[in-house]
Amino acid sequence: MIDFLAALILDFLIGDPYKFPHPVKLMGKMISFEEKTARRLSKNSGSLKGWGACIVLINMAVAFFLPYYILKFLRGYGPAYHIVNTYFLYTCVAAGCLQREAMKVYAALSEGLDRARHVLSFIVGRDTKDLDEGEIIRAAVETVAENTSDGVTAPMLYAMIGGAPLAFLYKMVNTMDSMLGYLNEKYKDIGFYPAKTDDVFNFLPSRLTGVVMCISSAFTFKVADGFRIMIRDRRNHKSPNCAYPEGAVAGLLGVQLGGDNTYFGEVMKKPRIGDKLRDLERDDIKRSIEIMYRTEIVFAVIYFIILRVIS
Repeated sequence: MIDFLAALILDFLIGDPYKFPHPVKLMGKMISFEEKTARRLSKNSGSLKGWGACIVLINMAVAFFLPYYILKFLRGYGPAYHIVNTYFLYTCVAAGCLQREAMKVYAALSEGLDRARHVLSFIVGRDTKDLDEGEIIRAAVETVAENTSDGVTAPMLYAMIGGAPLAFLYKMVNTMDSMLGYLNEKYKDIGFYPAKTDDVFNFLPSRLTGVVMCISSAFTFKVADGFRIMIRDRRNHKSPNCAYPEGAVAGLLGVQLGGDNTYFGEVMKKPRIGDKLRDLERDDIKRSIEIMYRTEIVFAVIYFIILRVIS
């Protein structure tokens, strides 16, 4: 429990410094190498899809068993075990990083659209070169909303269930999806199984996150509208999961999210989420970050209550 709390505090204080060693960076390099190898060895779309399945199985095994055996080896060495376990847990939660990157977009909007588009391009998969200010804000708010689940509460939930090894497994699944799980022509085969695996792993966290987002926003945001939009628009997304946190945020803020985005030059048609009660404004980026931290805190409190009850 202490390691878990220390990891959350560490993430809040320092986020993910660029030059700091981070397992997700290693995961990304590993997936990139596997993709290049799979494309070189594949002769048709069927074999490329098969390679995608192999990538999923291999990476999930590595992501779980490597930290599992490291921690098992260190279990007899008290301080070393807790330091490494805290570090592992810290690298799985990305609230601090998400806050800092989103606020960079917020600050860049005061420096001009070209600067804001450039900064935004580091945290979203969509093409940003032609976005206007409203679309830049929408992209930032959607990223914070979606990644409140993917980057904060989901790894917290899996860490609660299976410790750092299961949280690492989840981070690998999520990283594979972010790199390979696109629905366009280039990735529809190799990314089929990474995307489906991510859908399964995010099924429960995304729904719990949407609910906790609404509950934790009492007395500050429009809680009833958060629940209403989340339930009404839960299918208004290509992903079976993303519309839950995005719908909750759209309802809580009284704005409209979703709509068409361009990926690798290809326009992806997407329905809208929420009612356009007002236009998006820059401070909605800050408000989405506040919702993220409220949700993280409530998740942590629930976890500690459960531990106290069962102990």
